[in-house]
Amino acid sequence: MDPERLLRRLSAAGADADYELDLRGLDRLHAEESVRRMLERNRFTEPRSIRVQLQPPPEGGGETLFQPIGRLLLEARRHGLLSHLSPLPPEKGVGYRIETVGKPERETEGPPLD
Repeated sequence: MDPERLLRRLSAAGADADYELDLRGLDRLHAEESVRRMLERNRFTEPRSIRVQLQPPPEGGGETLFQPIGRLLLEARRHGLLSHLSPLPPEKGVGYRIETVGKPERETEGPPLD
């Protein structure tokens, strides 16, 4: 198999997610706060996959949120909040695909009622 084709297939694998956090059009402060709130909420839910969608770079180049949001997500992974972090394949847009650790289903449910 052509190595380039294989790379495209591997990149596309897992690009779909359970949820999407769309940060396009937000400034850095609001985008980072949205990511922090999403991470905090997902600590108490079942594990899930999330696509974090970012604004593509402006025509001719320029600053994007890719690096600052990536650092924030990497820090969350280091603290055990994420089990997976990878950039989206180019054909899926700019952003990341993450998987939260959350709590297993039995831990999110209340105690059994007798």
